[in-house]
Amino acid sequence: MYDSFLKLLILCSLILILAGTNVYAYENNKGVGYIYNIEENNQENEQKKDLDISKQYEMYLKNLFDYRNKALMEHDEDILKGIYDTDIKFGLWAYEHEIKKMQYLKNWSDKQGVEFDNIDAKVKVNKIREREENLYGIICTVCTNYKYHYENQPSVQNEFQIGTQHYLHVREKDDKYIITKEWYSDPFADSLNLEHIDSKEIKNFIISQSAIQLNLNDTQKKAIDYAHKYCGAATNEPDKIYLINPNYKDFNSDGGDCANFASQIMFESGLFSKNTTWNYENGQATKAWVNAQGFKNYLIYSGRGSYIAKGSYEDVYKEAYKLRPGDIVGYEKNGRITHVSTVTGLDSKGYPLVTCHNTDRLLVPWDLGWSDKSIRFHIIKVYY
Repeated sequence: MYDSFLKLLILCSLILILAGTNVYAYENNKGVGYIYNIEENNQENEQKKDLDISKQYEMYLKNLFDYRNKALMEHDEDILKGIYDTDIKFGLWAYEHEIKKMQYLKNWSDKQGVEFDNIDAKVKVNKIREREENLYGIICTVCTNYKYHYENQPSVQNEFQIGTQHYLHVREKDDKYIITKEWYSDPFADSLNLEHIDSKEIKNFIISQSAIQLNLNDTQKKAIDYAHKYCGAATNEPDKIYLINPNYKDFNSDGGDCANFASQIMFESGLFSKNTTWNYENGQATKAWVNAQGFKNYLIYSGRGSYIAKGSYEDVYKEAYKLRPGDIVGYEKNGRITHVSTVTGLDSKGYPLVTCHNTDRLLVPWDLGWSDKSIRFHIIKVYY
């Protein structure tokens, strides 16, 4: 009996020696034996730990952004101030920017005759690092959903989404997280005032409009579906927070991706063929494909599009109601088109809604974020 036990003990020792760092384990509840490597397991544990931290901070940031959005909706400066460390300059600057944004949203909603019902954030942490004790640097993607209704249509809800990329510092203070520094691709940064617009006259016109019944052809439907799926951090895909078509290069690092995306939408509709002037191939694109000014010029001079109107907001807002899905809005600053968006829907008053990259937008009212008095709009019909 003793000899049998000794042989078994020696055999087990040899197995452990030969296995090196490998350890035999038995999972009783599953009845499955397995061998795993200690080093690999440590890596898996570290990865799981990092993932757990990211998920934890996604929850913290969502709560933080939702609280900020509540302040923006209710125009509550006190709530907003409590989110930032205003004792340091970067925290103060971030707070002051949000104050301007809050006022802009109020001015725009007054001009539009709408009220926001809810602003909800979805957060994906891409990278997190502890910069010092109790101070974390975070890079994250945020998809913010806005719900609104017209004041004379309280039971009819409209919604849109905006995707933004954020870099921020947060620390814990008095049992809550506060922002000490923040930068993000704010879609409202270029127009934080509406003082030049006669809001009352425009509002009365907008709220007097009715819903428009769309009758779309197959190519328009394909264009819309493509735009809504691949609009970056504003995508309508339920299991994604960021999605672009991997078959196309992202030209953001080369100056912007808005015209590239607008060109994709047209081409992927199946109606518009590429040519030597308007072309994309193997990561290379012509000016007419990828440059906002070049894209607008191509549409007009090729005959694939034509002007509905051009000018300031006051000049074009009534004519803009002629826009339909697939049409284009160009945004001109200092004499050049710096951005283009594709119309992909209409809201409950027939107000055109656009989808684009830079900043990523899904079904956003076409002038929201573009209210600076120096901006000129190019309202363009595309022949689908």
